[in-house]
Amino acid sequence: MSVTAGTIFHRTRTPLTVWFEAAWLVTTQKQGANALGLQRVLGFGSYQTAWSMLHRLRTAMVADGRQALSGEVEVDETVIGGPRKGKRGRGAEGKTLVAVAVERAPDGKRGFGRIRLGVIADASAVVLRNFIVASVEPGTTVVTDALNSYPSALGAEYEHLAINVAQSGSEAHEVLPAVHRVASLLKRWLEGTHQGGVAPDHLPAYLDEFTFRFNRRRSRQPGMLFFRLLEQAVATPSITYREMVAVPRPKKTPPNAPTGPRSRTRTLAPVPLERPWRGHPGPHGVLHSDG
Repeated sequence: MSVTAGTIFHRTRTPLTVWFEAAWLVTTQKQGANALGLQRVLGFGSYQTAWSMLHRLRTAMVADGRQALSGEVEVDETVIGGPRKGKRGRGAEGKTLVAVAVERAPDGKRGFGRIRLGVIADASAVVLRNFIVASVEPGTTVVTDALNSYPSALGAEYEHLAINVAQSGSEAHEVLPAVHRVASLLKRWLEGTHQGGVAPDHLPAYLDEFTFRFNRRRSRQPGMLFFRLLEQAVATPSITYREMVAVPRPKKTPPNAPTGPRSRTRTLAPVPLERPWRGHPGPHGVLHSDG
């Protein structure tokens, strides 16, 4: 049995040295890495290889049994998606609703603590309660706006501090600064690093990466982020490409397409780039020459 069996590296044809370089790039670059950039830097032959590698790494960024948020926690929702006509805010069509929970800093200290993000179907009490129970420790003081779903969502397990933004005389980002700052950073990251090209079905994986990076933003040792990611990678079950793709599309064979093995014309073959790891044996002891 291979040492990579049961991990995100299961049955990979890419050498582990390339996986490690990809993990290093993801954890050490301030804004992370996108698939197109990873394909260019590592010399992959296809965008699909780079995308699936990043997606597998994202599945390893959330550890089971992680500690829930505590102290004083702000909770709100935001919508992800480009400008569209019609209704704005909660219930906007063609956009994805994301719940945001952020620990407030203790009195006298600046900044925010840890965060949790999650895609939600709507802002009903049942849906919000599922997110809060999974993200916030019971007994915590939860600060929200005056949405009527929150009292039922919090129940008796949490202390509830509801703020009516309209009656406060202040802007929403002044009343609930933590969630609005995190939501703004999230949208900026999606638009900047990923050029807004994140499908709604894949958004949860990107939220996991943003949470992983944000909660470790104060780390002074980039190598520790790299170590933590690989540590969680070997403990994360394997996932196939078909499972990663939200809506797998069958390959279409063009009319009159040749059948059988294909050969590459010598005169059109590109000169291969110098990639030291291409000559290294892969995880199964086999030499590989492509990505």
